[in-house]
Amino acid sequence: MQSETTSILICGTGGQGILLASEIISTAAMLSGMDVRKSEIHGMAQRGGSVVSQVRFGKTVHSPMIEDGAADLLVSMEKLEALRWSHFLSPAGRALVCDLEIAPPSVSTGQAQYPDVLGELSARGVSFRLIDGFGEARTLGNLRVVNTIMVGAASVGLDLPDASWRDAMRGLIPEKALEVNFKAFDRGRELAG
Repeated sequence: MQSETTSILICGTGGQGILLASEIISTAAMLSGMDVRKSEIHGMAQRGGSVVSQVRFGKTVHSPMIEDGAADLLVSMEKLEALRWSHFLSPAGRALVCDLEIAPPSVSTGQAQYPDVLGELSARGVSFRLIDGFGEARTLGNLRVVNTIMVGAASVGLDLPDASWRDAMRGLIPEKALEVNFKAFDRGRELAG
């Protein structure tokens, strides 16, 4: 990221660990000496609704809010959510999209079809990378680490020391789950690198 302030939008649906992912990124930035601001919108999170968190860090950050067209990075835990929030990306921004489809109620009831998300993102000119976070989490034996895989993928484009990421995770993740989360983070880095 080249700007003085880095702006990241993390999105998905309730229960996918969006808030933990944003907390890990925020804490890693703080541990690296950055000024950090974060905001969260929970929506109908408990019912699988949209959840979004905005994280901004840099030398001095005055607001946690990202304007439309100003995000450097979009981290989406679900494909449709990437499409829903893609208007926040700057023209030079990029998206990391988890290859997971969660059908909204309109699709589940047959009132609508799940859209061609990747085609739509391409048509909008969005630079994106598809990450098989769900498949990788299954390989690691813990479906709850998809968010950590995505954070690992995001870390590749962020100029923060590895020690800051690890210390952030140590402070936020229970000790019994640290090993699998470290593996998930490293796998995410490999997938994005």
